Amino acid sequence: MFRWRRALDRRASAITLLPMRILRRTLFAALVLLLAGTARADSAKEEGFGDLTIDQVADLIAKKDADIFDNNGKDVYAKGHVPTAKWVDFKAVKESDLPKDKSRKLVFYCANTH
Repeated sequence: MFRWRRALDRRASAITLLPMRILRRTLFAALVLLLAGTARADSAKEEGFGDLTIDQVADLIAKKDADIFDNNGKDVYAKGHVPTAKWVDFKAVKESDLPKDKSRKLVFYCANTH
């Protein structure tokens, strides 16, 4: 009888520990995702990705320091676009669409109607 009771006690303690294990794993997974997201954001900033204001884009156009790409639909591009902007299909940008000079700044924009 004593052995049976010890086995039941072990099983009961394992059952009470199960939610703690799940909680611990969930918190660990959340921490990993949080750190990965932070690393990705830092990496994007290091690589020069980010948002630009209208004035910043206008300055780049005036100085001819960047290539501008319109990712809107062709119909939206035909109605109007940023000066010097080249239309590119947002689903199929090819190397030939991009400038040969790899040091050029690239600006992509769209009205997000996709």
